[in-house]
Amino acid sequence: MASTASSSSSSSVLAGKVAFVTGGSRGIGAAIVRRLVRDGAAVAFSYSSAAAPADELVRGIEAEGGRALALKIDSADAAALTAGIDEAARTLGKIDILVNNAGVFLGGTLDDLSLEDFDKTLNVNVRAVFVAAKAASRHMGEGGRIVNIGSTNAERMPWPGGAAYAMSKSALKGLVQGLARDLGPRGITVNNVQPGPVNTDMNPVDGPNAAAMHGLMALPRHGHPDEIAGMVAYLASPQAAFVTGASLNIDGGFAA
Repeated sequence: MASTASSSSSSSVLAGKVAFVTGGSRGIGAAIVRRLVRDGAAVAFSYSSAAAPADELVRGIEAEGGRALALKIDSADAAALTAGIDEAARTLGKIDILVNNAGVFLGGTLDDLSLEDFDKTLNVNVRAVFVAAKAASRHMGEGGRIVNIGSTNAERMPWPGGAAYAMSKSALKGLVQGLARDLGPRGITVNNVQPGPVNTDMNPVDGPNAAAMHGLMALPRHGHPDEIAGMVAYLASPQAAFVTGASLNIDGGFAA
């Protein structure tokens, strides 16, 4: 586990807030962690395996005066995820913002995809979102925010082999609408952010499928993780207090 330090940020919009980000050590997750810290929040985040990127992220945040906490958690393990969120709340005092970013893509056509991979897709991409929301909401007060990282593939899956993944991200739309109703009376908003192709290790801008993806987009380029983080930061902010139950594409027109 990485240590914590006092916070200082270039923005105060989230001053005094505490966030928990699942899958926050790399790619989109790390961009979200850094953005929420820059906006003034203290941020706990989970990582599934490699400790080095998580520790490096915490050190970088602390060097700039921010506050971060890294926790090794398998999001598919409901008990571990709940315990980690509870630990973060004890350490940082509360949780105001939950970002469900952890996810897996296990491709395969109907004939090729194993039942084990289908179950893992559901456990990480859907079940863990429900588990984390249930755990984090217990620590939230009025003005709490839950933001899920879905996918534009909930709207459009143009190739074979992505049925289970697209199904898992489509499931988040219904889950968000229902949770928005459940938590609205408490002043907690629940929303999805649905990225298109984003330049990460899993989907690099120079990867073998980039040109094909760009050919389906109104803006023929990969997004940057910071662009996704910007939409998350908006939904986490007081400015988005009237947005709930929404699934918002940030996909360069992939689903247009």
